[in-house]
Amino acid sequence: MPNANEAVGTANRSRDVSPTSGICTRCVDGCRGACEIWLSSFRGREVLYPGPFGEITAGSDKQFPVDYSHVNIQGYAVGARGLPEGVEASPDTAVFSEVDTETEYGWDQKVRMRLPIFTGALGSTEIARVNWEHFAIGAAISGITLVCGENVGGIDPGLVCDSNGKVTKSPELDRRIEIYRKFHEGYGEILVQMNVEDTRLGTAEYVASKHNLDTIELKWGQGAKCIGGEIKVRDIERARELKRRGYIVLPDPTASENEKSFAAGGIKEFERHSRLGFVSKEGFLEEIDRLRDIGFKRITLKTGAYSAKELAMAIRFGAEAHVDLLTIDGASGGTGMSPWPMMNEWGIPTFYLQSLANQYCEMLTKKGMRVPDIAIGGGFGDEANAFKSIAMGAPYVKAVCMGRGLMIPGMVGKNIGKWLESGDLPKGVAKYGSTVNEIFVSYEELKEKYGERIGEIPLGAIGIYTYAQRFKTGLQQLMAGSRNFSLKTVSRNDVFALSEEAAKVSGLPYVMDAYKDEALGILLD
Repeated sequence: MPNANEAVGTANRSRDVSPTSGICTRCVDGCRGACEIWLSSFRGREVLYPGPFGEITAGSDKQFPVDYSHVNIQGYAVGARGLPEGVEASPDTAVFSEVDTETEYGWDQKVRMRLPIFTGALGSTEIARVNWEHFAIGAAISGITLVCGENVGGIDPGLVCDSNGKVTKSPELDRRIEIYRKFHEGYGEILVQMNVEDTRLGTAEYVASKHNLDTIELKWGQGAKCIGGEIKVRDIERARELKRRGYIVLPDPTASENEKSFAAGGIKEFERHSRLGFVSKEGFLEEIDRLRDIGFKRITLKTGAYSAKELAMAIRFGAEAHVDLLTIDGASGGTGMSPWPMMNEWGIPTFYLQSLANQYCEMLTKKGMRVPDIAIGGGFGDEANAFKSIAMGAPYVKAVCMGRGLMIPGMVGKNIGKWLESGDLPKGVAKYGSTVNEIFVSYEELKEKYGERIGEIPLGAIGIYTYAQRFKTGLQQLMAGSRNFSLKTVSRNDVFALSEEAAKVSGLPYVMDAYKDEALGILLD
């Protein structure tokens, strides 16, 4: 599994593991270790190497279903693309630590990120609310974009609306935006996502007028489910409040039989559901114009693992509307709460969805149309698969969208703080020390940069930063091996398919055919 291997001293806690990301199917906030993401959250780049170093040899135990593990990265012995202008390629200049991992997205007004990753939409789920300070500050100091997901304002206990049902006050939305901005340094951005309920609530108008956000995101769906977002509510009064706000709440908390069942202890929780959206080209373009009139400089779109038809709609409509970023989220994704059968059985898997997206982008490009910048989401948890996705989708794919892969380090860092306070460090943490600066390999670096402000950075944010630095180092190594010293030079030539089926799906060359003509030219010249 890519997230656990004896060679680097890591293991999954759960018996069941996602075959794509290697993340435990039941990832617990409070886990005491020790998968690779968990360990990388405080040991960073050290986890890139098998150990104990110098005492063992290590061999890959990678398995290859038809997904990103069915693709490998090309290595070259000559060349150095993407070095700074005026720098001549040589063993002294083509050093992996100098590889530029920055990326950018946007139609005209670009957003730069230090790494080609950003968070999946962290919306109204409780785990996002409780851990927001860790997630938001971690993303800000790492220089990546943070997506504040759907329904945050709609479920805010402090929500105040006017007589037309439009939000005039949302302390939770305010808190989320302000925390990210507290440490934002010009790389990445915070954007708020809108579904049907958010649009009705006037969320766009609120964040534009009060917070002057530059970007807003429309949502058609996600890879984990094709229905609207859900949360669970264990208080019947809270469930009634959400129903009064217009949400679908099941079972109906106002029905007498359900009230009696809740009082008797039979019903213990209620589900709050969002409504399905209905997409039309005319309506979509009108909404884009409306949002631009409100004042947004950039508009992004998140779509899910729908059929090829909806994928074509997203790319074509996005191109005509000059959408700044289209995030395509494939099945099966992780989420705070989705129906388990739907997560397993619904939607086009990410590898196939990206392959279709690349075909469609090529078609429109040949017609002379410019397509939106693309991000791919759905099961990413490491830098190798991120590189493959960017290379497969070049030049259209600018980043990958990560869900649990970026949440786990935030939770790990937070829990290390709790374990330190209680004097109950797990062995996997305690072996590195008993103080924050001993445990977190990046702590002194951040302390040097932020000085006295280091006390304002929660340990979960340090966990995300530390993991991001490991991600960066690993990505630099992979890019240097393919002789790409800038993400802008990465191309489809840098990856190849390991099976004929993967080659057929992706359009990548089969391993036995890649560079075949060049090789024969050398041999037979």
